[in-house]
Amino acid sequence: MALDNTPAGNLAPEPPIFSAVLTPHRSLGPAGFLIFMAVLGGISFVMGMVFLLAGAWPVFGFFGLDVLLVYWAFRLNYRSAQAYEQVTVTPSELTVRKVDHHGGIREWALNPVWVRLHRDVHEEFGLQGLFVESQGRRLLIGGFLPPQEKESFAAALSGALAEAKRGPTRTVLD
Repeated sequence: MALDNTPAGNLAPEPPIFSAVLTPHRSLGPAGFLIFMAVLGGISFVMGMVFLLAGAWPVFGFFGLDVLLVYWAFRLNYRSAQAYEQVTVTPSELTVRKVDHHGGIREWALNPVWVRLHRDVHEEFGLQGLFVESQGRRLLIGGFLPPQEKESFAAALSGALAEAKRGPTRTVLD
């Protein structure tokens, strides 16, 4: 069977021009979290004992409650860090896939010829929002990234979209 006669279902996927997985940054790793909680728990226990020995025994329980609340807040923060965005550009499609921390998936497929990037830039704070616009709709991407990483990602995505808009190139072999 000739290459041109291949059924549509058997076509190989297009090679990506650009592919990136964006994840929220967490500055405190698991080891740092363990050390932080141990230090906080130790300080809280010592301070609670001071109040307990002074006769203010109810304060001891509040020190333990504070440590428990800090632990709970960090666990929520780490759980939300499981979310990510996957952005892929091929010559015929821009795919944005957002996965939330519960595992819910939302996916958009856009034609890169009609897509443009919109940047919300603040004079003092840099790039605040990066949007993909197509057919009057806007999609925020990389909202959790800091401005410097957003700017770097925007430059790379912009280059990939420009390459996709140029279309396929052919090289002539001698």
